[in-house]
Amino acid sequence: MIHLSRETEALARRLAAKKGMSPEEAVRRAIEQSAHEAGISSLPEARRESPRAIAARIARIDAIVEEITGMPVLETRSPRETLTLNHRRPMKQ
Repeated sequence: MIHLSRETEALARRLAAKKGMSPEEAVRRAIEQSAHEAGISSLPEARRESPRAIAARIARIDAIVEEITGMPVLETRSPRETLTLNHRRPMKQ
């Protein structure tokens, strides 16, 4: 555990109050921003995906999107008409 000086803790509390978050969240976000600016990833090495894994995930997503776009459109009304009509009709039990 890291022990902070009173001044640092007070600054973290003021920042957290101003941003509407906990002091821990304020400190974490500030450190993440500083790490990012320094070229350091905030994710541990084990959580980072390899380029191959990322490409495989994107390919799976693209396949799902392709499948969905090939499905027939069953609702012929516009979204506005559908919402308006459904709002006026009582729901079926």
